[in-house]
Amino acid sequence: MKISLVILTYNWPAALDRVLESVAGQRRMPDEVLIADDGSGAATADVVRRWQERLPVPLRHIWQQDQGFRAARCRNLGIAASQGDYVVLLDGDMLLHRDFIADHAAFAEPGFFLQGGRLKASAAETERLLAGGRPTFAPWMDADFHEFDGTRRLYAFRQPLLARWKARARNGGRVMSCNMSFWRADLLQVNGFDERMEGYGAEDRELAARLENTGLRRRGLKWAALAVHLWHNSRAPPDVDDMTLPNNRLFHATRTQKLTRCTQGIDTHSAAPPDPRIG
Repeated sequence: MKISLVILTYNWPAALDRVLESVAGQRRMPDEVLIADDGSGAATADVVRRWQERLPVPLRHIWQQDQGFRAARCRNLGIAASQGDYVVLLDGDMLLHRDFIADHAAFAEPGFFLQGGRLKASAAETERLLAGGRPTFAPWMDADFHEFDGTRRLYAFRQPLLARWKARARNGGRVMSCNMSFWRADLLQVNGFDERMEGYGAEDRELAARLENTGLRRRGLKWAALAVHLWHNSRAPPDVDDMTLPNNRLFHATRTQKLTRCTQGIDTHSAAPPDPRIG
């Protein structure tokens, strides 16, 4: 099985540099890496260019103009350009355990897509990591384990046997596209992310709902596919479930109408353009 790693980024080249360093340290490398860039400047292109010379697998820079938060379209561009059988989605502020890709590969199974978590580093720990420090994957790491969208202390270490038991025991966890994986054919079947969803939030939950409406099941990864999330100010609204937000209304329609395919999705991108600044 060939694995494509699609990394979403926007104007944080220092974080992306550390993320790609953690990709380079994987025991099981992805077969290709695609940087889905939501309109970053030249500094990000420089980071990508440098890592294109260092990574042992192809690295492509898929860039779109900065027209606001368009994560759904940007990820679609990356997925459209990918050539793997299996797609792992990652955000450009997540430092990986060395078995991150191996864990996604080990749990990949027809009929399922996978949901990983994120260990939310404190501001002080983030500063240390950006300065070149190595991430710690342990219950005593410097992280906020009380955040509603972060991994709990109980799961802050890798344990494959417990991970296998937990994955079989229940679906689960909060849907977060910062650490998810899918069979590429399943993504194409539902037409990827709904590109009508712009601005922060709900595009990942809406995609998960359409996949589940086709009969797929979401499998949660605990004690596996570990990644440390670098601290930054959040762009999330005060109430992520506020039904006055357009994205939430689209998500609600998908759930109530049992929709399986969006009309404005990945099929509009037969091939994603590279960043013209790097060729």
